[in-house]
Amino acid sequence: MGLCTSKPRAKNANPTNSSSLNSHTHFTDPNADENLRKNHTPTPKKSPLFPFYTPSPAHHLFSGKSPAPANPRRFFRPPSPAKHIRAVLARRHGSVKPNEATIPEDEVVTLDKNFGFSKQFEHKFEVGDEVGRGHFGYTCAAKLLKGNLKGQHVAVKVIPKAKMTTAIAIEDVRREVKILRALTGHKNLIQFHDAYEDSDNVYIVMELCEGGELLDRILSRSGKYTEEDAKAVMIQILNVVAFCHLQGVVHRDLKPENFLFTSKDENSLLKAIDFGLSDFVKPDERLNDIVGSAYYVAPEVLHRAYSTEADVWSVGVIAYILLCGSRPFWARTESGIFRAVLKADPSFDEPPWPSLSDEAKDFVKRLLNKDPRKRMTAAQALGHPWIKNYKDVKVPLDILVFKLMKTYMRSSSLRKEALRALSKTLAIEELQYLKEQFALLEPNKTNTISLENIKTALMKNATDAMKESRIPDFLASVSALI
Repeated sequence: MGLCTSKPRAKNANPTNSSSLNSHTHFTDPNADENLRKNHTPTPKKSPLFPFYTPSPAHHLFSGKSPAPANPRRFFRPPSPAKHIRAVLARRHGSVKPNEATIPEDEVVTLDKNFGFSKQFEHKFEVGDEVGRGHFGYTCAAKLLKGNLKGQHVAVKVIPKAKMTTAIAIEDVRREVKILRALTGHKNLIQFHDAYEDSDNVYIVMELCEGGELLDRILSRSGKYTEEDAKAVMIQILNVVAFCHLQGVVHRDLKPENFLFTSKDENSLLKAIDFGLSDFVKPDERLNDIVGSAYYVAPEVLHRAYSTEADVWSVGVIAYILLCGSRPFWARTESGIFRAVLKADPSFDEPPWPSLSDEAKDFVKRLLNKDPRKRMTAAQALGHPWIKNYKDVKVPLDILVFKLMKTYMRSSSLRKEALRALSKTLAIEELQYLKEQFALLEPNKTNTISLENIKTALMKNATDAMKESRIPDFLASVSALI
C-alpha cells in the first residue's frame, strides 16, 4: 500500500494501459481516480451512489499542506492504523526524513541495483508514446525491431533505478519479474515477454492491452452491470485469482484499475496486471507487510496476518461495485476507511440490491466475510450457485484442498474423529464442491488418493517455473506428514 497517486494520462496517450504501471508498494489514495471521474459525473458532496472519486482522505500528505488541527477529543476514538501504515510505507520507500532515520549514516550500505537482466533493450525496441504513469515509473508503448516478432507492439514498464532508494524497493522489482516469469500460460494473465536493464532503468516488457481498464468500462455503464454481465467479468477474475493462488502467489492489489481488456470489443478477454505488490506464499504461511489499496484492503491485512484470502476480499469489493455502482466501505478519511473495513458491514438495503437476486447477494456476502476462514476461496466462488451454471463454468483445483489435507494429517486422533462426524452434516452444495475437488485429484481405481495422485494433480495444474521450484518443496512437506 503506499502513497497512491492517480495515474495521469498524457494527451493522445492510450489510456488503456495506464494501470500496467501501478508500480511498487502503494496504498491507494481514495482520491486516486478523481481525474478519470471528472468527465463522467460531478463529484458528490456526500457519500454518493457511485463514490469512486472523492476528496482525498490524505490530501495534506500529497499537497504539502498541514493537516487540520487535531481534534481535542480524538483520544476517545478507536485507535487508527493509518499512522502506523504511513510509517511502515515511509521506511519501505526510503522516504523517512533525515532526522527520523533509524540507520546511522555510517551504517548505510551502497545498494546493488544490478539485476542481471539483458542490456539489449535499446537495440531490440523502438519506444513510442507514454501511456501511463505511476508513483515509481511509467509505461510506454513500444515496437519490436528484431526477431520472429519483429513489428509487434508491446507495453514497456519503465522503472527508474533512481527511484529504488531502499533494499526493499529493489527486492520488489526482482520479485515482480520473478512472479511474472513464473505465472505463464493463463489466458486471463498479462503475457510477460522479458526484462531488461541499463544503468538508469529496468524495463519490463509485456503484452499490450488496448481495450482499457475494467474501471473505464464500469464508468461507461454509469457504475452498474447487469447480473449476467457481472458474472462474465467475475468468472474471468476468479479464474485468474484461483490460478495465482494455486501457484502460491498472492496478488495483494486487486482492483478494477488492475484489470485490462485486450481490445475494445465488448466481449474482450480481461487480463490481470501489475504484480508489483505480489508475493509468494506457502499454504500454511501468513504474510504481515501492509500493502494494497485502501478501499480494497482486507481486514486481516490491517491486522498484519493474511494469506491468499485477502485477494478474495478484494474480489468481493469489485463484485459489489459491479452490481451496485458504489463501494461497500466508504469514508472521507483513511482512518475512517480502515475502521469501516474492520468494523462496518456493507449495505444490501439500498437500490439496486432489493431488485437483485438472493444468489447474487449471497455471493458477495460470502466474499466479504470478515473472517478469512469462513470466506470463500476463488475456486469455491466459481462453484457458487450464482455463477456455477453460467456457460458451463468449470471449478479449478483449489489450493484450500491442500491446506485442509495438511491440517487433517497434523490433527490428533480425537480431532480426526470429530472431523469425520462433522463431515456428515455438510450441505449438498459443499458436498458437490468436495466431490469435484476429489475428482480433480484423479483418485486411484480404489477411490483413494495417494501422494502420487497429489503430485500428478499439482504438476498438471502448475506452470513450468512452479514445477521446478515450489511444488517439490510442497510435496516434501506433505509427504512428511503422511
